[in-house]
This record gives sequence, C-alpha cells and structure tokens, in this order.
Amino acid sequence: MKCKTILRHTLLSILVLIFVTFSVRGQNENNFEISKNLEIFISMFNELNKSYVDDINPGELMETGIESMLKTTDPYTVYIPESQVEDYRMITTGQYGGIGSLIHRNGEYVVISEPYEGYPAHNAGLKAGDRLLKINGEDMINKPSDEVSKFLKGQPGTSVSLLVERDGEDAPLEFEINRENITIKDIPHYGMLNEHIGYIKLTGFTQQAGNEVKKALMDLKSNNEVQGIILDLRNNGGGLLGEAVNITNIFVEKGQLVVSTKGKLKNKNQDHYTRYNAIDTKIPLLILINAHSASASEIVAGAIQDMDRGVVLGQRSFGKGLVQNVIPLSYNSQMKITVAKYYIPSGRCIQAVDYSMKDEDGYYTQIPDSLVNEFNTRNGRPVFDGGGIEPDICMKPRKFSQILTSLFSKFLIFDYATKYTLEHPSITSPEEFSISDSDFDDFVSFLADKDYDYTTRGEEKLSELKDAAIKEDYFEAIEPQYELLKQAMIHNKEEDLVTYKHEIKELLRMEIVSRYYFQEGRIRTALRHDPEIKQAIEILEDPLTYKSILNGTYSGEKAVSGDNKDKEQG
Repeated sequence: MKCKTILRHTLLSILVLIFVTFSVRGQNENNFEISKNLEIFISMFNELNKSYVDDINPGELMETGIESMLKTTDPYTVYIPESQVEDYRMITTGQYGGIGSLIHRNGEYVVISEPYEGYPAHNAGLKAGDRLLKINGEDMINKPSDEVSKFLKGQPGTSVSLLVERDGEDAPLEFEINRENITIKDIPHYGMLNEHIGYIKLTGFTQQAGNEVKKALMDLKSNNEVQGIILDLRNNGGGLLGEAVNITNIFVEKGQLVVSTKGKLKNKNQDHYTRYNAIDTKIPLLILINAHSASASEIVAGAIQDMDRGVVLGQRSFGKGLVQNVIPLSYNSQMKITVAKYYIPSGRCIQAVDYSMKDEDGYYTQIPDSLVNEFNTRNGRPVFDGGGIEPDICMKPRKFSQILTSLFSKFLIFDYATKYTLEHPSITSPEEFSISDSDFDDFVSFLADKDYDYTTRGEEKLSELKDAAIKEDYFEAIEPQYELLKQAMIHNKEEDLVTYKHEIKELLRMEIVSRYYFQEGRIRTALRHDPEIKQAIEILEDPLTYKSILNGTYSGEKAVSGDNKDKEQG
C-alpha cells in the first residue's frame, strides 16, 4: 500500500511539474494537447496500478508504454534503462568492464566464440568452443546469451569464476578470472597488401578512432614506400560524428566542410569543418563500402567522394543520414533521440527511409526516385541523395550457397574448427595456411551424423509457385508437372559439398585461422581471395585509371562482378 501511495504522489508531482513548466512557457495549442494527454496517461496508469485484478509490475508496464510510443518515430530513437547504460557506453567509447570475449548461443549452451587476444579470458586459458556451465556457481544451461553476458561483465578488478566444458577434456575446467577494463580496437588490422599498397580495416567510430587511423597511416608511411591506401569501411555501422570528421581530416586539409547537421532546434544546425593539419592530402586513397556501411562510415566515404579526394568502391551504403544525441533522464536512465539530419559537402543527405511517411500497410517508405536530387562533386561529377552513397566503382556483392549458409548458421564450421584445433597445436601464418583436400575430406566425415538440411533458392521459388497456383485455383491442373519438377530439384547435400567446395574451404580457413591468430588473423586470411581488394589494388596501381575516375572521364565497365574467379589454392 505504501508503494502505491508513493507511486501516486510521484506521478502527481510529475504532472504538477509539467503544468508549471507549460505555464512558464505559455499555453499554446500544442502544449495543451501534450498536457491533456499526459494527464490522461498518468490517471490511467494510476488506475491500472490500483484496480487491476492481478499484481502488475509498474516499471515493466511503463517501459512497454515508452517503447511502444517510440515505435512511432524512427528505429534510432530509443529508451535506455539504467540496466543498459553500460552497453551504450561501450558503443561510444569501445570500453567495458569484463573478461574480454565474444560469446554465442549454440543449442542449450552459451559458447566462447573468441577470446580477445591479450585480455583476461585469453590470458586465463579460455578457448573458442568452451561451453559455459556455471558462472559464480549459477547454472548457465539454457540461459540466453545476453543474460550470460551480464554475468561476465562487471567492475574492473572484480573476479568471476567459470566452470566450462571443453572437447577433449574428461572433466569440466574451472577458471578464476579478474575482470579488466576491455578496450575494443577500432582497427583490428592494418598492414601492407604488397610492396606499395597499404590497408587499414576500420570497424567502428569510438572516441579514439581518428587517432587510431592516424597512427596506422603514419606507421605504414614511415616503414614502407606507400603509394596508395585502402580504407576498409565495409560492415562498419558508424559511431561518433566527430570521429568521422577527424578521420576525413587525415586526408583533407584544415578548414574544409565535412558535414552539416540540420534539425528542428537552432542549436542542432551546425557545420563541422576539419580542424587540424592533414597527414597526407596527396596519397591515392580508396574507400571500401557495402550495404552495411552506415552513418559515420557514410560521412567519411561521402565527404571523400564529394571532395574528389579518393575513389569509393563496393556496394551502395546503408543510407542512414540521421544524427542522434544521448539525453540523460531521471534515475540514471537515458534516451537516444534523433535530433537532426546530416548533409555532406555537396549538399546531399543520404537518408534512405522517410520515417515521417508510411504506406497504406503501415510500413515506412523509401525515398521515391521522383524525389531524388542530383548534386555535384568538386570536379563536377554527378552524385545523388535519397539512399546511401553509391560507389564510383560498383561491384556486385558475393552470393553464398544455401549449404554454406546452413553450415555456418548451425555452427558446424565453428565446431569443426574446434576439433581441428585440438588435433593441430599450431599452423602456418594466415597468409600461408590452407585447407588441404584431406582436411576437407575430414570435414565431410565430421558432417556425416550432423543435421544441416536447407532449402535451395530453386526450392523456395518452386514453393512460391505452388502457393500462387493454389491461391489462383489452378494447382490441380499443373500438379503432375509440379511433382516432376520438385523431384528433379531435390538437392543432394553430398553433391553440394563438392559443387561449393571452394567457398566452404574459404570459410573453414578463416574460422580455423582465428583460433590461432584471433580477429586479426581472420581478416588477414580473408584478404587473400577478396575480389574487392583485388580490384582496389588494380585501381591504385594504375594512376591513369585512378585520376580518370576522379575527374569523371573514366570509361571502364561500371559494374564489375564480385564473384571470386580465383582458382582454389588448397
């Protein structure tokens, strides 16, 4: 009863505060609507809490209401309860307290995916493939991975005890691990791809991203005869806007406009210029992007493109041209709210979805072609708004077979890598390691008693044909032909293993290498057969082609196949 009285008094206090605030500001029509509906909401919430037949959880009820309300905005405007604040801090700073390991759920177990090299999990001896049985004595079987993650995280300096099951061990293993401040690097790998082309892989835009790119570039230049740089922003979902400006500044002179933000409030209308002397304004630069390059990645790629400072290669980017601020709320909670749209130097906004408009089915709509506008780079090349950054050189994304997708999603490639690691104490370097035919035969034997069934794209299309025929009442007429076609299309998993052997071996190689050389090794081995890397190197090593792309006179094929045509090397 006491809790209900406190709740009522709290709600009434909030309402009084709102009324006072609105009185000071002056009652206009919009404020009246807000205060009226807030009063309705608070009185309803109070009555529900007081009169509903069963006990309710006021906090859970309110959080559900908040989340439902925010669903009417865009997916980037979210409520952050106190329990999740630490996770959001990690996104912006790249730091958190924990043991330093990736995890995933596989069946009833949560499994160590990969310990971070040099951090507590790795130093204590945890390995990829270890299955978590207990944390601090509490059973972890059948717990969701996000809940297990909360057990692993904690204040630096505190300890956590783990009981894990490991293949090849007769009994569970115990670990006592001291948590540390874990810093996730924005650059997991940089280096030389050949004698003259440098490579930097950027995976995030946290507070040190600009400094990390700067140090990587200077290190490459001081130890090599670098004649071109590839900045890889593929699958980089973005981060801090300021770091996007700082990274652009590395390649662009001081005082250049990189991005402008425009919002409803005047203080959100800002121009962001480069503030420092550049590291190198002349070195040929190529930016790699794909459909998962978003936000800050698009600012960097778009600004470099608009200034004709470098070539952009890959696939059209995600199309997120919205700016969020994190606003503190009561009781240590926060709100991430969209406050503005951003515009890159040519004046274009690359937002792909109009969240102010929905179609007749209630879905948000893409910017229609009729509203797409043309802009120009400094050299006069046409560029467009309304849907991400279109690369200067477009490459078709690689499509992987259904069997590979099944093997990957069911963690069979992961599990085989665990088996391989137990049997091989060491391997050669990521660049030299390969999967032999005997290794692949061993993998096929490993799959003999495993379930990895899947539906091919052809079978999916055939099923769609059947549904349409039934819906339109002519399936009976075509059923005999349908059954014949269905039998002819039934996939043979053994044949698919042979047909798609090359791409399966490629993913096996990456997973196995990561067990010995961690994330950096995974990247290094992936670069060996990356068609976009190959194309990027060819452009940077051909000054005439590079310059012709930037001055708009390039006459080469616009769309280049992304399929890997290299022959299998083992």
